[in-house]
Parts: sequence; structure tokens; C-alpha cells
Amino acid sequence: MISHLDHIVLTVSDLARAVDFYETVLKMDVLTLEEGRSGVRFGNQHIHFQVLGEELRNHAMEGAGDVCLVTEWSMDEVLDHLAACNVNLLEGPVSRVGTLGPMQSVYFNDPDNHLIEVSVYEQSDTV
Repeated sequence: MISHLDHIVLTVSDLARAVDFYETVLKMDVLTLEEGRSGVRFGNQHIHFQVLGEELRNHAMEGAGDVCLVTEWSMDEVLDHLAACNVNLLEGPVSRVGTLGPMQSVYFNDPDNHLIEVSVYEQSDTV
């Protein structure tokens, strides 16, 4: 029935701060959505941001999100970039199993305490 994920929505306290974090730390492209809303794009996916109470159908609170993002960067590049951005790691690198197999992950919080996992899939020796 479902073919893919289009977007997720994260509830934030400060829209400009959230956009800046995802653009700077996670290198995502900024989106301007309808009615002055904002979000970010990476690949074919989006993250939309809402300020608490803005969307009456969504009862999510700030910090309720838990997102795993996959990168093509090496884990060393990820760690160097996060250190340069003064991101405090909560855990990692640690071994995990993702949708496509084994990966290495690091965990940290965004400014609204959403848990962000950045993962690098391990290279396969098979073709």
C-alpha cells in the first residue's frame, strides 16, 4: 500500500533556529512552504517544521521526534563536521542494523531535543 515517505513534521519552539540548525549542521536545503511555513529538503524527502500549537490536528510536542538520517559521508567526516558545529554527541559511533543492513550511527539532539541519528551504511564486499 505505501511506497515511500514524503515528509515528516517536527514541532519546534523557534522556527528560524530549527531551520538554521538543519541547514548548517545537517546540510539540508531550506524550503518555503505554503502560508509562510518552513522546512528543509534532503534527497527526495522533506522535514516540515511547525511551532507548538500551530497545527491543531497534530498533538506532537517539542522534542517528540526521533529521526534516523542516512549519509554518504564517511563516519570520520560526519564526526569532524559535527565537532566543528559544536554538536554534543549523546552516543556513538555505534553499530546498528538499518533497513538496508549494518550501519554505524551517532546520536545527538537538535535545538528542540528531537533525537537525531546520523548513519553510515557499511560497505558490502559483494557486488
